[in-house]
Amino acid sequence: MFKHDKQLLHEVRVDQPNPAYAAMLQEQLGGPNGELKAGLQYFAQSFRIQDQEIKDLFLDIATEEFSHAEMVAETINLLNGHDVANTADTVGTIEAQVLGGLSPMLANASGAPFTADYVNVTGDLAADILSNIAAEQRAKVVYEYLHRQIDDQGVRETIDFLLNREEAHNALFREALNKLQQKPEYSTYDFGVTEDSKLYFDLSTPGRYFADPNPTAPSFDNPRKIEKEGAQTLQPVQ
Repeated sequence: MFKHDKQLLHEVRVDQPNPAYAAMLQEQLGGPNGELKAGLQYFAQSFRIQDQEIKDLFLDIATEEFSHAEMVAETINLLNGHDVANTADTVGTIEAQVLGGLSPMLANASGAPFTADYVNVTGDLAADILSNIAAEQRAKVVYEYLHRQIDDQGVRETIDFLLNREEAHNALFREALNKLQQKPEYSTYDFGVTEDSKLYFDLSTPGRYFADPNPTAPSFDNPRKIEKEGAQTLQPVQ
């Protein structure tokens, strides 16, 4: 169940209208690394999670992502101005001008509509968390690019807030991933337990760019030993 609080999670403002930048910011509303994608992905992934703590984490972050989408949409509104004007519009999103009456449409910066193909759900919690960590990192990179493209201090304050929230989500998902390491029902349990998982095939010419080409087994906060026929015993990395 969701409840809508009319107060935005963080106040948004702009120094002045900027339709060209409004079109760029559309990327984080309806693009493949945007807020709508993140919210729907974490929401959809939560449906089958049995661990209540992690399920709550997914739903909490999904809910916050929807609030971020609201913030982005409101910023786009402010950047587009108030009315469709009787002027020669040469900048901004064409679809918003001729179809949506300047409404922030569910499309990316090029006007391509949002698609559920952006949403990744595997049913394996470890794989989904890794996908979410990557999603947060990609969203952070896009916001960094957007931050460089504008001098408007109001917009920059909003993007700075969103950047920091992406970083927080990234850390929370990494913490959840660490929690899974000792659970055999997830795909991380058998990760890196055979000799094949520690090999680096030097297939470059002249090759040998790394002094020690053999990958090191991953280390987590709670390393465990895996006793399995034909497998090595992992030890925590020092």
